[in-house]
Amino acid sequence: MTQTNKVLVAVPPDGGWGWMIVAGCFIVTICTRAVTRCISIFFVEFQMHFAQDYSKTAWIHSLVDCTTMLCAPLGSFIGNRLSCRFAVILGGFMASTGLILSSFATSLENLYLSLGVLTGIGFALSYTPAIAMVGKYFCKRKSLAYGVAMSGSGIGTFILAPVVQHLIELYSWRGALLLLGGFVANLCVCGALMRPITLKEEQLRGMLSVDQENTYNKQQNDLNSKSASKSGQPIRTDCLNRCVFFQSLQEYSFFLMPDFMVLAVSILFLAYGCSVPFVYLVPYALNVGVSHQNSAFLMSILGVIGIIGNITFGWLTDRRCLKKYRYFCFLTAVGMDGLCCLLIPTLQSFPLLVPFSVLYGYFDGAYVALLPVVTSDIVGSQYLSSALGVVFFLHAIPYLISPPIAGWLVDRTGTYTAAFMLSGFSMIFSSVLLMCAALIKKCFRTRSGSYSTNSDPKLQIWTNTGETEYSVAADQEPKPV
Repeated sequence: MTQTNKVLVAVPPDGGWGWMIVAGCFIVTICTRAVTRCISIFFVEFQMHFAQDYSKTAWIHSLVDCTTMLCAPLGSFIGNRLSCRFAVILGGFMASTGLILSSFATSLENLYLSLGVLTGIGFALSYTPAIAMVGKYFCKRKSLAYGVAMSGSGIGTFILAPVVQHLIELYSWRGALLLLGGFVANLCVCGALMRPITLKEEQLRGMLSVDQENTYNKQQNDLNSKSASKSGQPIRTDCLNRCVFFQSLQEYSFFLMPDFMVLAVSILFLAYGCSVPFVYLVPYALNVGVSHQNSAFLMSILGVIGIIGNITFGWLTDRRCLKKYRYFCFLTAVGMDGLCCLLIPTLQSFPLLVPFSVLYGYFDGAYVALLPVVTSDIVGSQYLSSALGVVFFLHAIPYLISPPIAGWLVDRTGTYTAAFMLSGFSMIFSSVLLMCAALIKKCFRTRSGSYSTNSDPKLQIWTNTGETEYSVAADQEPKPV
């Protein structure tokens, strides 16, 4: 699998086999993000079976999300060094094994390791490379492609939520986890669809920069002329190590981009706020008197409306009139999700919780679809895999601590009000931070005059539109060392 010949194209094909990549990524998001969301349905079952409080039980969902995002750079690394196909298949095997082992757990600690850590690592190895592959195959229709691919999370939640609840009623939580383990094994099938592709810019850049390669060749020639010397092997090893080090530095040079750093900070607050509703919506609904089936149906509504948000926002932001406003569409969606969270404590019945599920699901689907698009617009397609690894990595700690903190607030206060209010304010602050950064950048442009995106490659780091994403990656040449 790692020796598969790569397809070399000048520009992303925007179709063809790319739609098979979208289909594969669509199923990957079902098997990873939708299954992770449906773990919240097991929350009450775990709590009752192991007789634990909210905070300790919430660590299970936290560990799944945290490990998935914490190991996202590992998924990018394996996808870049070996192949996305290998990474997705390996991740599918690990995730399926973790869910199957979880069905035999005898304590919460067992679930922490099997469901939280092992399954989370498997999801990480599959999720990040699959999303990065979509960005390599699409340019003009990138938002639409990502909208369709990321809608798998919503469709999966819509279908799996009532199915998982029904499986729990039929076979208990152990049988439901065992069947989910078999379902997640389909990630291995999705990995087979991930045909490698190399864009012209990446081919020109190569595995090493020109200066690094010349340095390596010069040192290798010196070694050949001194082949009789016993110290030749250590020198060759040192040269290879330095080349690998330079290559790694080049892959993560997007850290110098101000736009990316602002996005990274905002994601920390976004990740804290967005996970709490998916963990505590079902327990909150049960607490206010909603039946088990209707509580699971609320998750289904979140999923199906998320599909609409994925596809419609993806399609709309591909239009020429909105393409340059993707960044603002993204921060608007985040802010609206925050406002929805602030209203949850006032909703005390199923008919009132349905509008919340509709609004929150729509804007959640919108920002989920736009996150990889905005990241690609900022860093360029050739850095997309590594940048997505970092973006998902930044979700890890907030995903880890937010459900237990919310559970602690519920235990201390006896209500869900403080938990949802903190979640809402966190997402609103993330949106405000992105807006302030955009306004500051606009003021800076006004004072400094118009920037030229062709004269100085360093100025292109401020570009957020899709038209310049390839020139950003192509024009930024590494500095000689």
